[in-house]
Amino acid sequence: MRFRVIAGSLVAAAALAAAATAVALPAQAASATATFVKVGDWGSGFEGKYTIKNDSGTAMSSWKVEFDLPAGVSVGSFWDATLTKNGQHITFSNVGWNGSVPSGSSVSFGFLGTPGGANSVPLNCKLNGADCGGGSTETAPGKPGALTATGGRNGIALSWSAASGTVTGYKVYEGTTLRATVTGTSATISGLGDCESHTYTVAAYNAVGEGPKSDPASATTNNCGPGVPQKTGGLTATGGANSVALSWNDVTGPISGYKVYEGTTLKATVTGTSATISGLGDCEPHTYTVAAYNPAGEGPKSDPASATTTGCTTTPLPKHFLTGYWHNFDNPAVELKLASVPKEYDLIAVSFGEASSTAGEVVFGVDPGLSASLGGYTDAQFKADVQTVHSRGQKVILSVGGEKGRVQVSSSAAATRFADSVYALMQNYGFDGVDIDLENGLNATYMGQALRSLRAKAGSGLIITMAPQTIDMQSPGAEYFKLALNIKDILTVVHTQYYNSGSMLGCDKMAAYSQGTVNFMTALACIQLENGLRPDQVALGLPAGPGAAGGGIVAPSMVNQALTCLATKTNCGSFVPPNAYPGIRGAMTWSINWDASNNWNFSKTVKPHLATLP
Repeated sequence: MRFRVIAGSLVAAAALAAAATAVALPAQAASATATFVKVGDWGSGFEGKYTIKNDSGTAMSSWKVEFDLPAGVSVGSFWDATLTKNGQHITFSNVGWNGSVPSGSSVSFGFLGTPGGANSVPLNCKLNGADCGGGSTETAPGKPGALTATGGRNGIALSWSAASGTVTGYKVYEGTTLRATVTGTSATISGLGDCESHTYTVAAYNAVGEGPKSDPASATTNNCGPGVPQKTGGLTATGGANSVALSWNDVTGPISGYKVYEGTTLKATVTGTSATISGLGDCEPHTYTVAAYNPAGEGPKSDPASATTTGCTTTPLPKHFLTGYWHNFDNPAVELKLASVPKEYDLIAVSFGEASSTAGEVVFGVDPGLSASLGGYTDAQFKADVQTVHSRGQKVILSVGGEKGRVQVSSSAAATRFADSVYALMQNYGFDGVDIDLENGLNATYMGQALRSLRAKAGSGLIITMAPQTIDMQSPGAEYFKLALNIKDILTVVHTQYYNSGSMLGCDKMAAYSQGTVNFMTALACIQLENGLRPDQVALGLPAGPGAAGGGIVAPSMVNQALTCLATKTNCGSFVPPNAYPGIRGAMTWSINWDASNNWNFSKTVKPHLATLP
């Protein structure tokens, strides 16, 4: 059944409207046409009707009429067709019973639109892709929109919104003079003088011809005012083979070029916004600043940026190793410079990298309070200390999160930002990898994406560790456990925090073992060892001594006993693991600073024992 429903008031209004208005294109021989008629118009709305006539000589099996409506005009009710919308672009297609149109026959459909008025008529009508009047399918493009112009050094950058219709390219004019022809929606006019004002328009073109020009946009090139340049911003440094690549933001105002400094030594003078300092040694840290200059003098130097050249000797972590966390903050534990960490610690986790206002981004710098406590410990001194501990064979990673950490990676964009920002910090400070210590939850999917992206940037030498709480590793279904299994092929080690948790079930599911016991450490480690992680990816995390945790503090000798039990199935408590795991990786402690506060009892007891494991 075919039917339509039109509100009675609208029908009445239509009946009182002026005589019907038709918008029809010239007839074409041997073609199909679609003719629009405005059946009625009552000011606040109108009724429109399209008649499709087939004079092509062959039957049509289906039809589609598409057109554009002026801004502010919309379609309401319709009949004898199906409707799809894309903004102001309207498409009507046949329904099942009226798609077939024999040669010489016609069909119609209609719709209601709002508002009415002389300008409320369809534009750019196409019937099955051809002009509704039966002519060419292509017309000249529409007018480009939103042209903007931005002045720079001896040039002006232009951008605009795409024109409607078929577009081959765009022509950029200054007055009536053609300045550029491009295929995209941006162009830069170069070779201009200092402090010159220029006004441009843009027109789209295709095989039919050129469309209307855009509204004009004006800008003025730099170097208008007197005085030295502004401070250079956005300096970044990236280490390479015997070189460091630098880039920065262009300075507005009068400028002749840029000078690159290392300390007070001039290293390069360039006219662009990048430079590469070559001829450097392997694995060398370097810090640079950049200043713009002009005939009036040199502007303020940029904030410094540092990077380390490649070629650093990589020493793999031992078969069994000790990890400790280093405080980048003040608390009752002993404050230490990084270089003061004893050699017993094979892996130093710097805590913590923190969140910025950008989702996924990680930032780091020496804490001002710690710096003051250490008599003025600077970022530059910290970077030098990283190289010092590297020279001893120790590794340094950045731990992200902590108890108060709010780093969130819950989207692909945040995952990309995490990988980019952590890799930049690795380049800047010399970190060997990253530790995931997010005690406020994580998303295994997106964090896995972030870590794989970081691995692609940093290479196979990247160290990835995790420090979940015990509750996070009770089941392979937990997000932390899922993350560990999802990245098992690139994961270095999981050192679960076996403290501050109360009693927990072990892998035997027989009892809730009390923290602070050998049974607690071995039965809970067994969950990971029997559910997918390799023994070399499992380590025991314990407090370094009194003050380091609220619960679960054990004598270091008990840590040794638990390690021996897991490695050999001997010297256990009442819980004996189902298998021996001679590859058990080692131990972690919170923290190096608390170990210092307790006369280094943890590291001096546990580190020698690791050498006795199989």
